[in-house]
Amino acid sequence: MPQITHFKTPCPEHINSQILQMVVDYLTDISMVAIAPSNLLYNVYQYAIGYEVHLYLEALNGAKGIAVELLVATDEDDPEKVVGFLLYLPVKDDPDACGVAYMAVSASHRRQGIARRMLQEMVGRYPHAELTCAVAKVPYFEAMGFQVVGVRATQVLMNTRDHGSDGLMAVLDVASIYSSLEVRQIHTYLLQKHGKRAMHDAEKQRDRHLDQMTRKVNEFVRERLGEGAVPAPSPRLRLV
Repeated sequence: MPQITHFKTPCPEHINSQILQMVVDYLTDISMVAIAPSNLLYNVYQYAIGYEVHLYLEALNGAKGIAVELLVATDEDDPEKVVGFLLYLPVKDDPDACGVAYMAVSASHRRQGIARRMLQEMVGRYPHAELTCAVAKVPYFEAMGFQVVGVRATQVLMNTRDHGSDGLMAVLDVASIYSSLEVRQIHTYLLQKHGKRAMHDAEKQRDRHLDQMTRKVNEFVRERLGEGAVPAPSPRLRLV
């Protein structure tokens, strides 16, 4: 049985590096954009989301003014090997509430209840928990006690209760990552490698994909909550 360790302070570097590798490996699963590896923009999102998670891991030292906690699952036979992680953000002014930022389990260790154990551990600490997921994953999280409460961008918003917390949750403002020198350099490299036409097609493909996901999630939630239902609010977000 994998060991679950709770962190409220920075992790050892070997844990951080394995978490960041999982973000790169499972980007399509954990990103709200859910971009496919075949899209030429994939490398841009690999860098940007990897860097975002890196900043959240750094924020465990408290210096960024963001409340961050982390659960790490390690292999029972090799305690140095990370097989899953759950990064979540406690809500200010509501000691019962938190929101999941990112979660992943290694492909080699799935269907062993690791995600369930990490979520149960989190909900044990913060019973008013919120997350977002793709439509296809809703039954999985419903089986763990979450319920559909609304929509957030391309994802179904789920909560352990029928409403969001009234508290304030600090999240990173990722806009600066996408406008950073590093992202521009990756984009320039891809442009030189593939050409303007191919990159333009990749952007259109991504936008069509996002539109489809948005339509699908809105239809699903309307059907689930009823036409006249008003989706429950989420915690108010403070960009940092």
